[in-house]
Amino acid sequence: QVQLVESGGGLVQAGGSLRLSCVASGRTFGIYVMGWFRQAPGKEREFVAAITWSGGRTYYTDSVKGRFTISRDNAKNTVYLQMNSLKPVDTAVYYCAAETSVVLISDPAKYHYWGQGTQVTVSS
Repeated sequence: QVQLVESGGGLVQAGGSLRLSCVASGRTFGIYVMGWFRQAPGKEREFVAAITWSGGRTYYTDSVKGRFTISRDNAKNTVYLQMNSLKPVDTAVYYCAAETSVVLISDPAKYHYWGQGTQVTVSS
């Protein structure tokens, strides 16, 4: 089992920045990839970014490229999502997810482990 705890959400004005953190515990040695997803009210959960745990390869959805950066600190079992130039459309609950096998990176259904989520609200 892997446990995930997110932090760092909050309220920010458009154009501002936030950094989300996700700390993993438990059987972290088996993690293959960690991702960030988000879900706005009335919408499906969508892929934001992901990073492979060992190689550090990164993936982003088109709408956040150039604004968001995913990174990891293996020694701290932590993944970060630096979000810059935030827009009101980025408002959502952001979830951290982890998976121990090779998966379709952007498909939330392929991830077994999830955090509780952290709210990000961007005001205009």
